[in-house]
Amino acid sequence: MPSLFLRLLLRRFALLLGLYTILRLGFYWANYAVFQESTTGQAVWSFVYGLRFDIAGLLLLNLPFVLLSVVPSAERGWQGLVRGVYLTLNATGIALNLIDTQYFKFIGRRTSNELFTITGDIQRQAGQLAGHYWFLLIPFVLLFGLLWYCYPMPRPEAPAQPQPPTPRRWLRPGLEFVLVAGLTVLGIRGGLQLKPLRTGHAFVQTPPILGHVTLNSTFTFLKSLGYQPPERRLYFATPAALQAALAAHQPPARATTRPENVVVLLVESFASEYNGIENGGQGYTPFFDSLATQGLFFRQHYANGRRSIEALPAVLAGLPSLMESPFITSNFQTDELHGLGEILGRHGYATSVFHGAQNGTMGFNTFAGITGMQQYYGLQEYPGGAQSPDYDGHWGIFDEPYLQYFAQQLSRQPQPFFSTVFTLTSHEPFPVPAQYKSRFAPGQLPIHASIRYTDFALRQFFRTAAKQPWYRNTLFILLADHTSQTLRPDYQNTLGSYKTPLLLFHPGRKLPAANVQRITQHADIPATVLDYLGVPAQGHLLPFGYSAFDSTTTGRALFLSGGSYFLVHADFVTELTVDNRVRLYPYQNHQLPPTPLASPNPQKLQQYGDELKACVQFFLNGLADNSLYKNPAR
Repeated sequence: MPSLFLRLLLRRFALLLGLYTILRLGFYWANYAVFQESTTGQAVWSFVYGLRFDIAGLLLLNLPFVLLSVVPSAERGWQGLVRGVYLTLNATGIALNLIDTQYFKFIGRRTSNELFTITGDIQRQAGQLAGHYWFLLIPFVLLFGLLWYCYPMPRPEAPAQPQPPTPRRWLRPGLEFVLVAGLTVLGIRGGLQLKPLRTGHAFVQTPPILGHVTLNSTFTFLKSLGYQPPERRLYFATPAALQAALAAHQPPARATTRPENVVVLLVESFASEYNGIENGGQGYTPFFDSLATQGLFFRQHYANGRRSIEALPAVLAGLPSLMESPFITSNFQTDELHGLGEILGRHGYATSVFHGAQNGTMGFNTFAGITGMQQYYGLQEYPGGAQSPDYDGHWGIFDEPYLQYFAQQLSRQPQPFFSTVFTLTSHEPFPVPAQYKSRFAPGQLPIHASIRYTDFALRQFFRTAAKQPWYRNTLFILLADHTSQTLRPDYQNTLGSYKTPLLLFHPGRKLPAANVQRITQHADIPATVLDYLGVPAQGHLLPFGYSAFDSTTTGRALFLSGGSYFLVHADFVTELTVDNRVRLYPYQNHQLPPTPLASPNPQKLQQYGDELKACVQFFLNGLADNSLYKNPAR
């Protein structure tokens, strides 16, 4: 029969497994709209499969507790210490999983080491986040109280008579220690398979989106702390084969250049779901809807990531987000990277990035420099900074005054200029200035009023810009960094969670012809800008994106979601799973079926599968070798 201490350890661990099942149920319920495409049976299986990840995550978190538990002492003081360690460690795990019931709504995945990579941003927002999500304290107190109350303690026993030390007396504790150690290692590995359990293993189920339910935030967070670079891929043995499958090409250079200004308006969380032009007139963006009718509005546009920190690399350098950690905070951030700032700067452009948040937020200022942007304007450069009445008290300057400031600053820059502004008001907690609260009433979601305000701020910006001498000589590119809160069922799927608008608007000239129904992505922006201006890339353009004016292609979009890579074409969406299976889905604007085609076109499956594999291999190996700008065919 197992010893008292081993029985207590098993009972205490079983209590944690039960607790994590409750936490998983809460996560599923809080984000039910994301998982509603699954059947009841599929959802139940995701819970069962999740036990494997619970065991691994809990053992990682509780290693100090496990070590203390195998000490064969029932002394009250010692058992009190063991209990204290148990409660302290697992309070952290409870908090992480409860936080993710809400945080998942914004980033579309479980928490990872970003809590450390953006520590400064979290510290600045701690007060307002606690105030906004105070209700999470209720389940935290209840679950922690349950853990405290149900924790098994040994019953008091009469003092045992001292026994002389003998080899036999230490045999059983020694064997139990070896058993516990072996099972702990096995549990953390997730089994006897060749490679240890990884986050991506959770998504080998149907539909893959349930992988987020299978996972727990303790596992994803702790696994990300020992961050390992993504594994290399070798789908293609020769550089020539890789190049052929990559399907990368650039349109012919224009005969003449256009020394025009370019302004990129990267609008926080301005997802397609919120506008009216893509939703039968039912939206919160009357100004944007009107402006979209005056330019080239691309209706099949997708973000390359789900977080703000993933948007700038794609928009400024054509680098999609095809790994779990963002490039800006990854081990590859010092790799060779050529952005629009550098390329246009060589052709006489003044280049700048504006972001009304604290300088250093998400590393934007550093990344702007990496891509060759000559000037960065953050909160410190804004008149009054955090002491300004325009400061929202959370992130930075409200959109309306900041966009007015942006317009004024552009008038001070020599022409031609290339400038990017990243707005921030439509970010959680979605504030609206006090003077506009009655004007922009709350919608069905907290973000709706904030989106209405940001749309108003855009209207005011264009009114001011229209009076400036540079206005009619400027190409405006308006897009969102990522999606956010969702209400419409047709957007509550993998494809819909990346659906954002793209608008090219020029007040002074007719834009070149383009197919507005082509697939576009954030990583297309560098190629589009250079193509429009007639500026040669000179080998400094990554092969992932196409120019939106390139009539020889129907475009494509790339993103990583739930451990799978996705390639969006006008006819099919291709998925490359964590275990290297290729799946094909029929394409429909922002809607992905829950299951792939049972009998896909074999030619398309091969063609698009090879193209997706080539993009993944080029991306991952190129980062690992710092060779993104080396032609693989050479």
